[in-house]
Amino acid sequence: MSTRRRLAAVVAVCALIAIGVGMAATVGQQEEQTTGTGTGTRVSFYGDSYTLGTGATADEKRWSTIVSEQRNWREFNPSVNGLGFINNRDNFGTGDLPDQIIESDPEIVFVTMGLNDNFSYDSAADAIHDQIAFDLDRLKTALPDARFIVVEPFWYTDERPESLGVISGWVEEEAAAIGADYIPGASRWIEGHPEWMADDGLHPNDDGYAAMAERMNVELERLGL
Repeated sequence: MSTRRRLAAVVAVCALIAIGVGMAATVGQQEEQTTGTGTGTRVSFYGDSYTLGTGATADEKRWSTIVSEQRNWREFNPSVNGLGFINNRDNFGTGDLPDQIIESDPEIVFVTMGLNDNFSYDSAADAIHDQIAFDLDRLKTALPDARFIVVEPFWYTDERPESLGVISGWVEEEAAAIGADYIPGASRWIEGHPEWMADDGLHPNDDGYAAMAERMNVELERLGL
C-alpha cells in the first residue's frame, strides 16, 4: 500500500478514535489513568495515544508508567487518543489538555505530540506550526520552574511521509525556543519491528511499549534523569 493510501486509511480510523475512544479518554480516563503510585517528583505527560498507552493490555504496560515507576515519579497522564497540536482539540468538556497539565503543577513536563497532525498537514501546515509554538510557550509561561522534555513525534510505520520530518523540525525548533530538553529519533523507535504492534496495526503492544520505555530511559539518563 502506498504511503498516501495508508495515511488516508489511518485518517478514517483516527476519526473514529477521536469521536469515540477519544471522548471516553477525556471524560473517564482522566480519573482512572492519570495518577501513578510514585511518591517522588511530579511529572505530567502531554501526549496522544502513544503516551496514553492505547494497545497495551494495562496502564502499567505503557512506556510512561514504566518509566515513572522506575523513578518513583508521580505520574499525571491525561493523554488522549487522536490528539495533535491541532487534531482533536475540540473534544474536551472541561478545558484542553494544556489546562490540565498546568493545573497538575508538575516539576517535569513531557511533550510527546505531533503524530496525528501529519493527517492534517496538507490543509493546515501553518496552523500546526503556530500551535506548536503557542502550546509550548503557554506551558512554559504558566510553569516557569518546570523542566520540559520535548520528544520527537512518535511514528507507527516504516513508511514516513515528508510531513513527519517537517513537523519534527518545528517541534525541535520550538523546544529550543523555551529552553526545553529535546529527545530526537523517537519516530524510529519501533521501526522495523512489526511484532511490536498491537492487533489494530496502529499502536504498540506491551512489547512495543517496553521497547519505547527502554529507549526513553537511555535518553533520560543522557539528560541526567
